[in-house]
Amino acid sequence: MKTTARAIARTTARTTLTTAIAAALLAGVAAPAALAADASTSKGDHAAVQAVLDRAVTEAGLPGARVEVRDGDSVWFGTAGAADLRTGRAMKPQDRFRIGSTTKTFVSTVVLQLAAEQKLSLDDSVEHWLPGLLDDHGYDGSKITIRQLLNHTSGVYNYAQSPKLGADFVGTPFLQHRFDDFTPRQLVEAAVVYGPVFAPGTGFAYSDTNYALAGMIVEQATGRSLSQELTERVIEPLHLRNTYEPARNDMRIHGPHGRHYSQLMEKDVDTAPVYDVTDLNPSWGYASGDMISTSGDLNTFFRALLQGRLLPQAQQNEMFTLVDPQGHWIDGSEYGLGVSSQKLACGATVWGMGGAIDGSWSYTFGSRDGRHMLSTEVNGDWAKGPLGSPIGVFTAELNAEFCPAATS
Repeated sequence: MKTTARAIARTTARTTLTTAIAAALLAGVAAPAALAADASTSKGDHAAVQAVLDRAVTEAGLPGARVEVRDGDSVWFGTAGAADLRTGRAMKPQDRFRIGSTTKTFVSTVVLQLAAEQKLSLDDSVEHWLPGLLDDHGYDGSKITIRQLLNHTSGVYNYAQSPKLGADFVGTPFLQHRFDDFTPRQLVEAAVVYGPVFAPGTGFAYSDTNYALAGMIVEQATGRSLSQELTERVIEPLHLRNTYEPARNDMRIHGPHGRHYSQLMEKDVDTAPVYDVTDLNPSWGYASGDMISTSGDLNTFFRALLQGRLLPQAQQNEMFTLVDPQGHWIDGSEYGLGVSSQKLACGATVWGMGGAIDGSWSYTFGSRDGRHMLSTEVNGDWAKGPLGSPIGVFTAELNAEFCPAATS
């Protein structure tokens, strides 16, 4: 299924959590020839990746772009444009940003750790942990398992595609509604009224509701907040000092950070105003997209995950048991439990996850052994010209870094 990022965004409830936006982060990773043709690099030489960042600013009109590459013990950080359009200051490695759906990988890791400790089972039903929550409008929570939530085969409708939320969070209404507060239960209830997309286990449909349910199950199984579990199980052991899940009504990004800019999904990116949307209420993200981090922390997290340092082997195998979206997601991509694989133009495959939120697009992908990683972010949610969308930036970057022979 192919479409433009702008068309996707205009039909969804909001940039952060929609199925298509998450998919768009990975869409077209087999780079268009015009983009791939000038991308070449070799180990230790990141000139082509830097050129992509420069194009993101000069051609696509994005405020700023950044990337951190780790290859073995070497680390390279590149940037272009501005972290803050008012002051003109450049992006810095320590700048924090909202990571959108990459939150899902953190949450899935916690769920799998709980499964390893036999505090829950991936075969447990939603009804077992959240009785009565999915028992109306054609749903049967006893038929939906935790595993199906994590790999998006549950058939649960995506609350981010709710017409009501779309009316409030797309276009200028977002400016009035970005501080609205939601409980996880309200997010689920906003989806349930539309009924299931398909019977559990019979299809694939990316749904933020799946992870809202997973986050609620973590809290039910542990008697603690999702934030506490994320912090003590993942963030602290890996010394991710710039990573945290914000409180529901915490509107700010704490610590050093640039600004997040949005055109509010207006159709004409050449004339649409640009708004600073850095501050917002992350409650409508919750377990599907509310976390804050840095490129460096994300590289550290995914390297540890890919190398099997966060999960026992049985749960590692579960996470990387991939399902085929069967044409309902992205060409060349498969999805596991909170992670995705993507085949590149040269035939190489990378693993990781991406996320989008109003004003920020980011993703982290790398080799299966975790030694070679790339984490990137742009602080705008539009793009002009040949790159076509923020995903064009990521497309060109991945091929420049991981397919140097194919793109030279």
